[in-house]
Amino acid sequence: MKTVIYMVRHAESPYTEGTERTRGLTIKGKGDVEKVTEILKKEEIDVIISSPYNRAILSVEGLAQYLGLDIKTFEDLRERYFAGEIIDNAELMSAINEKFYDFEYSLPGGESNFDCQNRSMSVLKNILKEHSGKKIAIGTHGLVMTLMMNYFDSSYGLDFLNQLKKPDIYKLIFEDLELKEVIRLWDEDFGLNYH
Repeated sequence: MKTVIYMVRHAESPYTEGTERTRGLTIKGKGDVEKVTEILKKEEIDVIISSPYNRAILSVEGLAQYLGLDIKTFEDLRERYFAGEIIDNAELMSAINEKFYDFEYSLPGGESNFDCQNRSMSVLKNILKEHSGKKIAIGTHGLVMTLMMNYFDSSYGLDFLNQLKKPDIYKLIFEDLELKEVIRLWDEDFGLNYH
């Protein structure tokens, strides 16, 4: 049975506001969420799920309001936890880029790609089983989204992660638990993809 997952990478979020869990969206990000809603409202989505992080929820909230659906959050869909101590963005990006393919590597007090992939895939497999035959939008983050897609197809790796936009939308078509097709719906130049 065909099940469709729409991975919605969150819109632009200010790094200087709030915590990793609570920070919201920039003015540009809020505007882009309207485009996300426009793209997805014609996809006949049945279920909306999100990471518990505010920026991910806010990125699918317009769609949920339009469709009259609740957003179900799952803690294990959160972004990868990088370190027990605060590190700057340059150090974080360096660690991601240099160590992406070392799935066991983690910064002190943080989790590895392997840990993040395992916890998020446990949720995604349950979603695919519980909502078989449905269309599901998931508010998510760049790295955890890449790791979930990488589980099914190793070509989704560092290059894919580095070309992602904020926001971004990928339509994943599954037959049971097998990924059959991936289609990018977001067009950053126009905001809408008319094909």
